[in-house]
Amino acid sequence: MPPGPPPAAAPVRVHRAAPGEWPLVRATRLRALADSPGAFGSTLAREEAFDEATWRTRVADGDWFLARAGDEVVGIAAAVPSADDPADRELVSVWVDPAHRGGPTATGLVESSCAWAAALGASTVSLRVTDANPRARRFYERLGFRPTGERRPLPRDPALAEERMRRALER
Repeated sequence: MPPGPPPAAAPVRVHRAAPGEWPLVRATRLRALADSPGAFGSTLAREEAFDEATWRTRVADGDWFLARAGDEVVGIAAAVPSADDPADRELVSVWVDPAHRGGPTATGLVESSCAWAAALGASTVSLRVTDANPRARRFYERLGFRPTGERRPLPRDPALAEERMRRALER
């Protein structure tokens, strides 16, 4: 008997991480930094050194979102208050496991983050994307983010530049 079709992949669910899920946030963030070190302003070594109290505070003070396929965490994002504008939330730390890229996971993370930001009263969500990541830029543009023209050196590697993109939110 020939084999049947492969089993359907588990649907991806995105939820806001509860404070007690800080170990999952930590583990997923460290996976992200190990997998895609050039995509983030921080480094794996820096964040591996954070103690439990630091991770607990990060999860409690930021709005972290986890994407799950079944029991496996396959993506992460955070929407934190912008240092520049109280009406803006900044989308940071977006990462999707390589096996789940190109599907709905990244969109689910971004849309969940934006919906949460709108519910908190934000009028915009912004993010920064490096010039070295045109795929991410195109993805964010498809989701309604627009370049602001604001550029700066990437803090982790000043040889790279990053640009702020912003999306207006409907409330």
